[in-house]
Amino acid sequence: MSPDKIRKLEVSEDINWPVVIIIVIGTFMAILDSSIVNVALPKMMAVFGANTDKIEWVLTAYMLTLGVVMPLSGYLGDTFGYKRCYFAALTLFVFGSALCGLAWSVNSMIVARVIQACGGGILQPLGMALIYKACPRNKIGMVLGVWGIATGAAPAIGPTLGGYLVQYVNWRMIFYINLPVGIINMFLVLNYLHETDLTKGKRLDLGGIILSSVGFFCLLLALSDGVTDGWTSPYIVSLLLIAFISLAIFIVNELRNPEPILDLRLFKNFIFTLAVILGSILSVSLFGAIFLMPIMIQNVLGQTAMKSGLILFPAALVSMVVMPISGRLFDRFGARGIVIIGLALLTWTTYKMGSFNDLTPFAAMTMWLGIRSIGMGLTLMPTMTAGMNTVPPHLIGRASAINNVIRQVFAAFGIAMFNTIMQNRQMFHFANLARSVNMDSNMALALQRQLQGLVAHIGIKVFSITMPTGTIPPAATPQMLGLYIIGLKIGELSMIQAIDDCYIVAAALCFFGLLLSPFLRDRKRAAIQHEEPAARSETKPLAAEG
Repeated sequence: MSPDKIRKLEVSEDINWPVVIIIVIGTFMAILDSSIVNVALPKMMAVFGANTDKIEWVLTAYMLTLGVVMPLSGYLGDTFGYKRCYFAALTLFVFGSALCGLAWSVNSMIVARVIQACGGGILQPLGMALIYKACPRNKIGMVLGVWGIATGAAPAIGPTLGGYLVQYVNWRMIFYINLPVGIINMFLVLNYLHETDLTKGKRLDLGGIILSSVGFFCLLLALSDGVTDGWTSPYIVSLLLIAFISLAIFIVNELRNPEPILDLRLFKNFIFTLAVILGSILSVSLFGAIFLMPIMIQNVLGQTAMKSGLILFPAALVSMVVMPISGRLFDRFGARGIVIIGLALLTWTTYKMGSFNDLTPFAAMTMWLGIRSIGMGLTLMPTMTAGMNTVPPHLIGRASAINNVIRQVFAAFGIAMFNTIMQNRQMFHFANLARSVNMDSNMALALQRQLQGLVAHIGIKVFSITMPTGTIPPAATPQMLGLYIIGLKIGELSMIQAIDDCYIVAAALCFFGLLLSPFLRDRKRAAIQHEEPAARSETKPLAAEG
């Protein structure tokens, strides 16, 4: 496309809804594929004849690739144009999805997932930046509220949709469904998305790219494997050490580099920094609940993946309704009041979920998850929007990249943290409950070791309470069998109590965020309105033709 044919992305007083719809679809697809695959892993193990350690890379490879490519999004958009990069990322994601559906082995699936994540990792931060470039600042809350439907609902919808497709259709459909949606979205991008201004003469921060790639890769891999390999194992300690050194040098490099790949100088902005901290707490809380609830429902209470998804699905619907409402409230009243109310509701409901047990009706679980989604919906987008609104227009792409990278890291950190807490507290509760039962110490120890299999990283391994091989002799007496059954029940109860402890920790994190939220002051509306004429003049179309 010649320069005189390029139309610039124009900011008007009205919301550019075609752009918003395009970005929502792309973001939803990218985030959905982070969670929809989980329920298909047992089927893939059977089809490919793979063990658990191998199949977990289908998830891990996607997560690691996201962390590596996200920092590049701001530079790519500024240098080559946000429309071009978004279309290329969408094409790469659709192509990777097709390869995933055609995979003939675990290795081919892992390679396809890496390709898919290279596109998905660029789609998310570029999408937010495009929304800011296409929509007026005084209505950005409403717009990001609609965009937040994808970020809030996709992780919860994923297990439900995945469970249905695996159980009733075909597991490969979890990838093939991306093809028609992605192709339609590519058509919409070509016809409705206009190109942005290019920033000429920018130098590629090669050192920053290498350091961030090594640092985030090792950090996310350590968080992914820490529970299964042990946090003090040489492997995990080495990964954390490499990550610490790489990211420390990366920070120094970025602060000294006049054209950094991630502009860390944005953290001099207090409101932006506070919004990132609150967003990190929300990521831990959001993905913690998505991680913990299926374990309780499926792997402890014995329900199917489809049943688990149906319990979580209403909460996703609530998020879809509340997100745009919270955005509208943000545009009218600002972030602070809404975020305080949302975090208070989030803290209370998360604490109440810490009392779930095997007698709690599923309807009650659905109700509390739904109320919790109201708090999450009132908090998630207003917090992010308040921070992004303080960023100058020419740095929006870089700020979006920082937001998405940190959210990815803290989502992985939250899952690893809750996994570790769950494992340790399950052993603690098992030991306490076993003392109240007249159980042989050897049998209790064997059961305890077996029940450690209930805890696995990111829900990859298949959880089940089964009789450990060789624990019960062939001539076991009825009394021994009775004690064994009691032991299994103790294991179930101890796991439920451990999950409840995780929710108490999550509630404490939300309460900490609640204490910080009064400092989340919005920029004055006059300042935002003052920026809009400047932004419009900068992005005035070069030509009337397409």
